[in-house]
Amino acid sequence: MAGRLIYLIGPSGSGKDSLLDAARAPLAERGCRIVRRVITRSAEAVGEAAQGVSPAQFATLQAEGGFALSWQANGLSYGIPRQIDDWLAAGDDVLVNGSRGHLAQTRARYPTLLVVLLTVDQAVLRQRLLARGRESVAEIDARLARNAQFSDSLKAAPGVFLLDNSGPLAHTVARLLDCLQPGHSACA
Repeated sequence: MAGRLIYLIGPSGSGKDSLLDAARAPLAERGCRIVRRVITRSAEAVGEAAQGVSPAQFATLQAEGGFALSWQANGLSYGIPRQIDDWLAAGDDVLVNGSRGHLAQTRARYPTLLVVLLTVDQAVLRQRLLARGRESVAEIDARLARNAQFSDSLKAAPGVFLLDNSGPLAHTVARLLDCLQPGHSACA
């Protein structure tokens, strides 16, 4: 039996990386692999534990078919290594930190994927973005505006599991693990 692709999406600053870090061990115990993305952000940049590559390296990997999924957002290129297809074929569940803007293309390639939309109160999100100090206020405002465009349509979309991360991270992890239990009604 093929594994399930779990496509975690949400606005920048919603806590996707914190959630993935906190859920890594319990997910591994359940046979779920968390994928390390390839990003055209320097390895020294603050943020997720991704493989940082130059734009030229990314283009080469993409041209060689190294990605199962790839997209551009916020001036960066993102790729999910092709290896996920092997893991899924072997029956492993695979969780990727995806893109809201690339959801339609991902659904076309993986029609049975589970979409998990990590949400957070807008005021909390603004504070998190300001605190991480990675972007200017103008860039943060642009991210918040982009989030508003996606949020309403995604929250109403069928087959999307909403996971609020405005409160304690431990609660969010517990809800994610519950959702991924076989037969869970919201995530079946």
